[in-house]
Amino acid sequence: MKSRAAVAFGPGLPLEIVEIDVAPPKKGEVLVKISHTGVCHTDAYTLSGDDPEGLFPVVLGHEGAGVVVEVGEGVTSVKRGLTLSGTKTHVK
Repeated sequence: MKSRAAVAFGPGLPLEIVEIDVAPPKKGEVLVKISHTGVCHTDAYTLSGDDPEGLFPVVLGHEGAGVVVEVGEGVTSVKRGLTLSGTKTHVK
């Protein structure tokens, strides 16, 4: 699947809107079509280049909201079409 994303290619550089490949969900994962996301202080810290764990290129924004479009093997707590929001990146 293809998607458009605001990608940071390096510290201090402006974000670039580019087309990216999105892999299908693996076992225990879900794929969420993000409609809204927040940018928090950790994203700004990474983008500044001061974060020693910051890796580039990166798609920032882990505070998302959207709709589940695919469910990986073994996921039982969510189904396609469910709207999710929050800061968690792990679902069981």
